[in-house]
Amino acid sequence: MPNTATLQREAAVNVYRSVEQGLKETGAETCGLMFIHCAGHAQPEQQVRTHLEQTSESAFQVWKDGATQAIAVLLPGLSLDEVHYKGLRIKHELQETVPGADPQITLASFAEGERPSKATIQHMAESSKLVDSSEIHIYTLDNTADEPERILIVDNDPTVREFLQLRLKMQGYETYEAVDGLAALDLIEKVTPDLVLTELNLYGIDGLPFIHHIQKLEMEQPPKIVVLTEQRVEQTISQCFRSGVDDYMTKPFSPVELDARIRRCLH
Repeated sequence: MPNTATLQREAAVNVYRSVEQGLKETGAETCGLMFIHCAGHAQPEQQVRTHLEQTSESAFQVWKDGATQAIAVLLPGLSLDEVHYKGLRIKHELQETVPGADPQITLASFAEGERPSKATIQHMAESSKLVDSSEIHIYTLDNTADEPERILIVDNDPTVREFLQLRLKMQGYETYEAVDGLAALDLIEKVTPDLVLTELNLYGIDGLPFIHHIQKLEMEQPPKIVVLTEQRVEQTISQCFRSGVDDYMTKPFSPVELDARIRRCLH
């Protein structure tokens, strides 16, 4: 198969979904994945592509991640040692050809039948911005265990928010809270939660319009949406599911059942 290179520009596509799909299309074979980030520089995707075209004997794909500004490189068939060697060569090439470049690289190789989720791919991309540039970071699926999932609680009632915060923190989640829809939309863009747990009765913007606004936000990984509300009208419940809500619970609620539904949405 000839080498292929695909440069995806910022906001053009969901890069993490494309990487996930690329991993699946490699079938059962081992597959390497690398994220490269050069702080303070325009990301040298053209140099990376040219280097791979000149040195790779097998297929590869390259994307530009608009969210982290990192370059994603998919390397089907490569073991961890081979991906690591490839990372060392790319790092040396960029240091030689891009003035002042100090590449930060995170890489991994996923074994047969082991494919990361979009959330894991995003976490891996974000980690490339944090690694020490003097080293190449070897990413493992265990890394995700240290990163708590983020839940945004949206409810007018401070008692409900406080209870949910305490409950969800005990479950190991990182929590945020908003008192209304507008504050929630602002927070979603800032903290990119994995899940939004929301009441429908909110000040400002509420109900289905609020959910539609969440879905229109330009995000690489849109959050799951779970409604926790006093509204029990069957038509409202049906409209929420048709609008893409992942789950719907009514108040009063069972905390144990809520825990289970959140876990089901996130995993």
